[in-house]
Amino acid sequence: MIGSNPQWDDFITQHRWAVLTTLRDDGQPNSSVVAYARDGDELVISTPGGTFKRARAEADGRVNLCVVSNAEPFNFVAIEAIATVTRENLLQDTQKVFANIADTGYAEPEDLPAWLESQQRVILRLRPERVYGVIR
Repeated sequence: MIGSNPQWDDFITQHRWAVLTTLRDDGQPNSSVVAYARDGDELVISTPGGTFKRARAEADGRVNLCVVSNAEPFNFVAIEAIATVTRENLLQDTQKVFANIADTGYAEPEDLPAWLESQQRVILRLRPERVYGVIR
């Protein structure tokens, strides 16, 4: 389970989009919208290797992933985590992300291994340390 609250854990499982916040060198936050998937009690995000979020996760692994509902009343669960960057064995984690967003119009590329290589994709693996939220 991610966190200590089963309702927050279910919320994380049921959603697919979140805002990932990383930290710049000067400590200022930088946020971007990402698709994610669960891998047990960790979360995975597929991103091109040249992104700012990848560089920042490598420089300072402290991140916040805020999962937000798709409709009012806009419930959320925030996950403070430590991110690590993985460059190998990306296929399974990337397939999990595509499976999680499949009903939103995003399809897994036909030749996923070639797509991963052409985009120099990496996986950001988040290990949750603190979870909190508001679900009405």
